[in-house]
Amino acid sequence: MADTNQLEQYWKYGQGALRIRWGTSGDFTRCERALDKHVGSARAKRICAQWHKDVNGFWPGSKKNV
Repeated sequence: MADTNQLEQYWKYGQGALRIRWGTSGDFTRCERALDKHVGSARAKRICAQWHKDVNGFWPGSKKNV
């Protein structure tokens, strides 16, 4: 479980977050592409949608999106 939390922190707030550039246009797509090779497309979409909500405060596809 600790490894999962470390990976989540990496992608949401660490070096991975720098690659994704949360809060900028295309952040969900960049997340999806980065995670796809590790967890598969369907799971990457679910994870990235939740992380997008966690970090940005709204779901991808929302009218609040940049």
